[in-house]
Amino acid sequence: MLMISLGIESSAHTFGIGITNEKHELLANEKHSYSSPTGGITPREAADSHFLHAQEVLENALQKANLKMEKVDVIAFTQGPGMGNCLKIGAALARILAIKFKKPLIATNHAIAHIEIGKALTGSRNPLVVYVSGGNSQIIAFEQGKYRVFGETLDIGVGNLLDSFGREIGIGFPAGPKIDEMYFEGKNLIELPYSVKGMDLVFSGLLTSASSKIGKVDKTDLAFSLMHNAFAMIAEVSERALAHTGKKELLLVGGVACSKALQQMMKEMCKERNTKFFVAPNSVNVDNGFMTAWLGLIMYKSGVRTKLEDSAVIQKF
Repeated sequence: MLMISLGIESSAHTFGIGITNEKHELLANEKHSYSSPTGGITPREAADSHFLHAQEVLENALQKANLKMEKVDVIAFTQGPGMGNCLKIGAALARILAIKFKKPLIATNHAIAHIEIGKALTGSRNPLVVYVSGGNSQIIAFEQGKYRVFGETLDIGVGNLLDSFGREIGIGFPAGPKIDEMYFEGKNLIELPYSVKGMDLVFSGLLTSASSKIGKVDKTDLAFSLMHNAFAMIAEVSERALAHTGKKELLLVGGVACSKALQQMMKEMCKERNTKFFVAPNSVNVDNGFMTAWLGLIMYKSGVRTKLEDSAVIQKF
């Protein structure tokens, strides 16, 4: 009988519940996402949305998997990183379910969940990981028994960059998918800052400069130029990390990994370096409970358990 894990994700705008087994089969991956037509994520409003839809998402996931809670073996939740108000909703539900149904509780790291489900679904075994999302931009690799960060943003995540710029040009949240379409329509590269600090990245100056040019140059060309510089910066530090680690695989994960423009640039860089390129499916690049459930199961089988007194959320986990 295969073990079954239920995972709860609530780190940002998505409240998701996924259910999987030891073969990482997707039994359910239900969610509800907070959105705003005029702004970004307001943590309090997103948390309120999570609270209102939590029971509905749970019931939908159990129905989709054709399961009752009694049949679930492990309950995993995102402990961090993320927005505190949002994380607390998922953590509270996880504790309630663990106590009520007497199930083991596993607190997971959001970044590692993205990586592990990406590896499981793509077949990548020992990759350099390029993790790009709303709040994160990190170059990560498993070295000497630990996940280590080889480079990262020093200010904002690349997803934050895209959403903030989208807001400036009148696109609601999330703006990334719409700007990605504009990338392939742009014709002229406009001069903008390119900020790489060794292995680290800085995006805020790029955002400020691009925002100052709104209304003065073609909007589509400006979106193309912003993305081109941001993604070229990521490609540069990724290539340097490949050379340093000697890895022969690159795995692209996180919400911004859905970008066709970024996939194209990273794929070309990997081809030049004779490196295998992997990208996780879009359904698990965006935040979801499936990845949390899978990581929770891996941790449980490795002997990890989370006591209730150790289950408080960690915003900067």
